[in-house]
Amino acid sequence: MAESITSQSDPQRISVEQASRRTGMAFQRTRMSADRTLMSVIRTSLSLISFGFTISQLFLKLRDAGTIAHAGSASNFGIALVILGILMLIGGIVYHVQFMLGLRHARHAMKAAGLIHAESAYPISLTLITAIVLLSIGLAAILSMVFNIGPFG
Repeated sequence: MAESITSQSDPQRISVEQASRRTGMAFQRTRMSADRTLMSVIRTSLSLISFGFTISQLFLKLRDAGTIAHAGSASNFGIALVILGILMLIGGIVYHVQFMLGLRHARHAMKAAGLIHAESAYPISLTLITAIVLLSIGLAAILSMVFNIGPFG
């Protein structure tokens, strides 16, 4: 076991230890930044999915009530927005997973080289779980809109 670093340690060892800790914290900041990026994708996707679903359902209800003659183009526009939101969310999830795997790989390589301690764990991303749940809701919404099946039919 290595001797702990104190203010009485060799200045070069102190400097190396500080650099190692800063690098370790930079990995944590980068991980949190990736989560914030995925949150932005979630917000935009949620807006697209909810607006598309609302537009589609509103015009279908107006048609069913006899207020308008046909709602085809408005319904198609709503479906297109939901599909766009789903595709954007899939892209965000794929990018996030690839980025996090790359970051973990770099972190393990730096730990193996003794450049960082890597003592703190990378917890499961609640943002990623939220994105996956939203993706399943979006898929259920599009199935309901297109095929009139599912929980939103």
